Amino acid sequence: MSEVQEITLAGGCFWCLEAVYDRVEGVLDVESGYSNGSWHSPSYEQVCSGDTGHAEVVRVRFDPARISLREILEIFFVIHDPTTLNRQGHDVGTQYRSGIYVHDADQERVARAMIAELTSAGVWKDPIVTEVAPVNNYWPAEPYHQDYFLNHPNQGYCAHVVAPKVEKFRQTFADKVRRG
Repeated sequence: MSEVQEITLAGGCFWCLEAVYDRVEGVLDVESGYSNGSWHSPSYEQVCSGDTGHAEVVRVRFDPARISLREILEIFFVIHDPTTLNRQGHDVGTQYRSGIYVHDADQERVARAMIAELTSAGVWKDPIVTEVAPVNNYWPAEPYHQDYFLNHPNQGYCAHVVAPKVEKFRQTFADKVRRG
């Protein structure tokens, strides 16, 4: 196995992103958390207040010999709307912003190149507002947020918001779905 890499992504509620990346071949671990805010060790309630500046994120650990960062980002841009500032669907606030929080200069280069390609291809009618910045002040979410969709698939938000994103991933990236 090659050296494990990490990328930190914000695309609305972390339950949605975690549920998708948990099913991606080559992804080794997904952790829900908070990133790029000003407080150390914020709680969910503090992040939801909007006072900390954190985004709800997932930290994705992956094997680049099995899935590339570009492929991770292709999935990211399909499963959320990168053109809505500080919101995804009914989730509104700075904690729901779109962001790619990079761990090194190569990741930043790949992320910025991909945004430029998507912009030039006119994939969306509105501009992409995804922020690209170095990961900063990451803190894992509380244990009850980890594997939330797996543990609560019939909960209302999971059934009506998370499940359709998982299904969209499965349909769009059938070749990337983890087997077994």
